[in-house]
Amino acid sequence: MNTLLSAAQIDSFRHDGFLLLKAFVPEPTCDELLHVTQEHIRQAIAPLEYEAEVGYDGAPASLDAPGGRTARRLRAAWQRDEHFQRWGSDPALVAVLHQLFEEPVCVTLAHHNCVMTKHPTFGTATGWHRDIRYWSFPRNELISVWLALGPENADNGGLHFIPGSHKLQLQPEQMDELDFLRPDVAANQALFAQGISLPLEQGDVVLFHSGLFHAAGKNNSDQVKASVVFAYHGQSNQPLPDTRSSASPDILLD
Repeated sequence: MNTLLSAAQIDSFRHDGFLLLKAFVPEPTCDELLHVTQEHIRQAIAPLEYEAEVGYDGAPASLDAPGGRTARRLRAAWQRDEHFQRWGSDPALVAVLHQLFEEPVCVTLAHHNCVMTKHPTFGTATGWHRDIRYWSFPRNELISVWLALGPENADNGGLHFIPGSHKLQLQPEQMDELDFLRPDVAANQALFAQGISLPLEQGDVVLFHSGLFHAAGKNNSDQVKASVVFAYHGQSNQPLPDTRSSASPDILLD
């Protein structure tokens, strides 16, 4: 099967900052990844990040508070299990990324490299932000790859994007101390109004630019939502020395 992107798809990514690839991953692969995820959550296999450690609005006050040990993400997915590594280095995915970067592709193990989970009741919302806020690279040209292991929508905390926001030039007062868009700024209200929900089904993959503003709500369903997320960059765009981005190895994939 030819999985290479068309010229129209490439133009869409350049313009909107994201691209949806429907049914990109077969159901059996997703089921395997989901099974591993569920087992690692059940056994609390480290490293994990808990909701109480993130400190977002509505999160449990401590690890010992009710819901404090609700997993927000399974860290180090690449090193955690060969199923995740196999997906993250899938030749069809790498070929698509090579098209977008127009050069060989590296996966960074310093950022994302995780399974994001969002639980009912204690899973918190994430405000409007862009991933480059805590990444250190010469060029803001990384791509996050998000694989839905089950349905994702506005009701269970699915992704929202502001199309084209990777091209915006913002003023410092639009951002808070954690580099989230401030809700009390009039210019941001206009941006929020442009936000769209991107419903996903199992096996859908969305690629999004490291400068694209995105957010996610709470999970109001009765099922845990799980998504595998890796971040990639072109071979020429290496992490800056002595930063968090260079603290873990990058792996050249082609």
